[in-house]
Amino acid sequence: MAPTPAYALIATDLDGTLLRDDDTVSDRSVAALARAVRAGARHLVVTGRPAPRVRPLLADLGCTGVAVCGQGAQVYDAGADRLLWSVRLDRELAATALGKIEAEVGQVCAAVDQDGVDGLTLIEPGYRMPHPTLPALRVGRRGDLWCEPISKVLLRHATLSDDELAAVARSVVGSLATVTMSGPGTVELQPSGVTKATGLALAAERLGIRPERALAFGDMPNDIPMFDWAGRGVAMANGHVELKAVADEVTLSNEDDGVAVVLERLFPTD
Repeated sequence: MAPTPAYALIATDLDGTLLRDDDTVSDRSVAALARAVRAGARHLVVTGRPAPRVRPLLADLGCTGVAVCGQGAQVYDAGADRLLWSVRLDRELAATALGKIEAEVGQVCAAVDQDGVDGLTLIEPGYRMPHPTLPALRVGRRGDLWCEPISKVLLRHATLSDDELAAVARSVVGSLATVTMSGPGTVELQPSGVTKATGLALAAERLGIRPERALAFGDMPNDIPMFDWAGRGVAMANGHVELKAVADEVTLSNEDDGVAVVLERLFPTD
C-alpha cells in the first residue's frame, strides 16, 4: 500500500508565490509539484486573477482540474473551460463603495474584471495595470466599467500606499464589499463575504479533502483567510508582513523557488 502523502492538497497562490517576477514558473517548481501529485496530493491554484487571465498559466502547468480564481469568487474547471461556481459583485454596490472611498481620499483610478470564462478586464483612464503582461481594454469613462456583470473592482491611488488605501477602504465600505490587498498596486473590492478561503473550501469539498490535509502557499494579506482555513500556511520571504505574522512557516522568495523548497522536503521521493 502506498504511503499517505504528507498533505492531500497543495494550494498555491500565483503572483509573488508560484510565479517568478517574469510571470513564469521555474522548472524546479514544476518538478516539485509533479512529485507531490505523483505521491497522491492534488495541486490547486488559488489566485486573485480571474479565470480568463489564468487559463494560459494553467495550461502551462498541465492543470486540467479545478482552480480557484477571482479572489475566491470563481471556481473554475480548467478541463471543461467552465465556471462551476461564481459570485458577482453588484455593480450598484460597487459604484457606491467607490464613491465612499473617493469621498475620503479623493480620486482613485479603477478597473474591473468581468464575470465569466471570457470576461474582459476593463480599465478607466489613468489606471495602470500592476501586471503589464495581463491583457486589458481601456474604456473612455468610468460608467463604461459597469456595462457587463463583474466579479471585482481594482483600485489605485496616485499618492496613497496600498496599505493606506486598503485601510481607508475597509473603514468606509462596510458590508458593501470585501476589501483585499493582493499585490503591489492591487487593492480590490469583491463580493461581500467572499475570500480565497470561501472558494478554496468549495473546491476542497468537491475533491473530498478536509482543511487539515491542506498546505497553502501565499505572499499577501489576501492569502490570510486561506491560511486560516488550511492545516498549514507557508508565506514567501518576499511576502507582506501581515501574512508572515500568521504563517506557520516562511520559505524562500518566489524568485528562489520557495514553494519547491518546502515541497521537496515534504515529498522527498517518488
